Amino acid sequence: MCYERTVLPPVPSRALRNFRLAAVVAVIVLLVLAERFGVLQMFAAPARVKQTLVALGPGGYAVFIAAYTLLQPFGVPGTVFVMAAPLIWPWPIAFGLSMAGTMAASIVGFSFARFVARDWVATKIPERFRRYDEALARRAFATVFTLRLVFWMPPLLHAFFGVSSVRFATHFWASMAGYALPLLLVSFFGQELFDAAKNASAMTWLALACSLAVLALGAWSARRRLLR
Repeated sequence: MCYERTVLPPVPSRALRNFRLAAVVAVIVLLVLAERFGVLQMFAAPARVKQTLVALGPGGYAVFIAAYTLLQPFGVPGTVFVMAAPLIWPWPIAFGLSMAGTMAASIVGFSFARFVARDWVATKIPERFRRYDEALARRAFATVFTLRLVFWMPPLLHAFFGVSSVRFATHFWASMAGYALPLLLVSFFGQELFDAAKNASAMTWLALACSLAVLALGAWSARRRLLR
């Protein structure tokens, strides 16, 4: 008679369990502090954001990055921060803050998925992201770079990279490279785009829609080539 051997998952070490607990506590403490000092309320009222951040001077930079880091990985769209930055500060500062906030949020989302709640997060990853597992195994840097360039910083993409086999360093540098061009363009042209949007005609919006359709087609083609 033969018996089927049951393979049990490895039990996390005490150090890893302590790290996960510390990470969860740290996030909770940061969120409580953000609530206590009015950071979350400030970003809930967009009309107050520019006035408050500018009045804080260099401290406004830290508040912006902290709010971006805490809120984006858990559901607040990163484009809100990226589009707001050039409306508040000159474009070089806006670009630096957008890069810092985006990278910090990406690290938080990645680390949460990898070290804190890996098993739970793995069940939430959409099937469309799982198609890239093989590409990550063969061309990790190029795959992370392409996905960041196309999709930017959705929380589910942070989570996917966190539960994948990609190394932290590869994820960090490839993400930075993928973010650089889109964030630079938004930071440099953000104010002009905002002003143009307020005065745009119907034909301008039509041309913009056509341009977006072309970009979407290009992104779809790039994704198809990546999958192949």
